[in-house]
Amino acid sequence: MLFRVDPGSPVPLGDQIAASVRGALADGSVGPGERLPAARALADSLGVNVHTVLRGYQRLRDEGLIELRRGRGAVVSADRSPARARLLDGVQGLVAEARSLGLSDEEVLSLVRARLASG
Repeated sequence: MLFRVDPGSPVPLGDQIAASVRGALADGSVGPGERLPAARALADSLGVNVHTVLRGYQRLRDEGLIELRRGRGAVVSADRSPARARLLDGVQGLVAEARSLGLSDEEVLSLVRARLASG
């Protein structure tokens, strides 16, 4: 699995790390039960702080895509499909685009609600 971060991007580094994992899940290059690199090793290879990697991993855990286990590290959840990862990746893209356009959270939610209501 290839992780890339762009320090010049307005997207936080932890979010970029999470997006790399989401992308790998979405395209099937990483599957259920697979281990992700240890946070310290990944931080060293990317030249970022270990807490930055952990923030990315915690975001993925909160999304239900990975499990963080003491002694085993980060493991892709067995019950998550690539379709869910693609959807979450799309949501992350929507949020990033909305922020770059200066939209408020409420404006984004209104747009999504309107689209959901229209079918």
